[in-house]
Amino acid sequence: MAADVLILGAGISGLMAANVLLERGLSVQLIDKGRGVGGRLATRRVGASGLVDHGAQFFTVRTDALQVYVDRWRAEDLVYVWGTGWSDGSLKRTAGDGHPRYVVRGGMNQLAQRLARDAPVKIDRLVTAVRKTDAGWTLTDSEGEIYVGAGLIMTPPAPESLALLSASGLLLSAKDEAALRRIRFGPCVCGIHVINGDVDLPEPGALQNFQNDVYWLADNRAKGISEATIVTSHANPKFSRQHWDAPEADIVEALESAVRPYLKEGAIIEQTQLKKWRYSVPLTTHAQEYLQAKELPPLIFAGDAFGGRGRVEGAFLSGLAAGEAMRVALSSAK
Repeated sequence: MAADVLILGAGISGLMAANVLLERGLSVQLIDKGRGVGGRLATRRVGASGLVDHGAQFFTVRTDALQVYVDRWRAEDLVYVWGTGWSDGSLKRTAGDGHPRYVVRGGMNQLAQRLARDAPVKIDRLVTAVRKTDAGWTLTDSEGEIYVGAGLIMTPPAPESLALLSASGLLLSAKDEAALRRIRFGPCVCGIHVINGDVDLPEPGALQNFQNDVYWLADNRAKGISEATIVTSHANPKFSRQHWDAPEADIVEALESAVRPYLKEGAIIEQTQLKKWRYSVPLTTHAQEYLQAKELPPLIFAGDAFGGRGRVEGAFLSGLAAGEAMRVALSSAK
């Protein structure tokens, strides 16, 4: 399978890079180890009427580059404003900061589906080997399929990209490797809580307090994506790291304990599903929006840990910049 550019990872960075390159007339091939596109833009169906975002919960817009796309998505009725801030639990009323928190109709993964609409993607394929050739790059996946491209963009978390290159016998320059090794992520354990009854979270249906072990609670029905009452809980990186290998029942109990104070009278938690995100939050980021390898061109690293912003907007802008940088690199190589 051949394309101008191979893109490892079909999260928002990889998808944005693909869209940029496709708009410039280049061919792309995305490969992702997940069962679908989106990475942490993750939405799960629960039962007949439940829908829950269990990865990224919303996104903000601080740059004109993203605002252009958001205006387009709003015109398509794909995204909408959930609120302008969250209560920390100390007061019932939520004080907004003026920055809209955007969410996606049908769940956050629908944004990834929209970006993947015109992009060729192979899912459920783990890339096991990377080889540099005179013509560019050759990748081999877990099914033995081979991909050939002139350029390569790698968007997995830096530790995973480095491990793959090392296993493939490829060496980066000392400077590039050091820059990627400086990137650090925090984990997150997440609860998906099915409620029989109602919950009473502060308007518009969420609570965020980074001082708490379980810092985020969100009512997916109040958010507008679920008919059933399902609460998402996220634990902070410290708690998640300390309890990563704890018995599942202990983690579930800690998450449910954070939800119970917000159950209305008579409501009960019927079921909790546990999800773990090993690379959830970029704690130490790379200042630039991508890293272009000096001794293995054309190879570009991108993702939410680039550009110093983190989260959805950081991933978006990194993919945007990486796609354009790859176009320039391939143009210069001709």
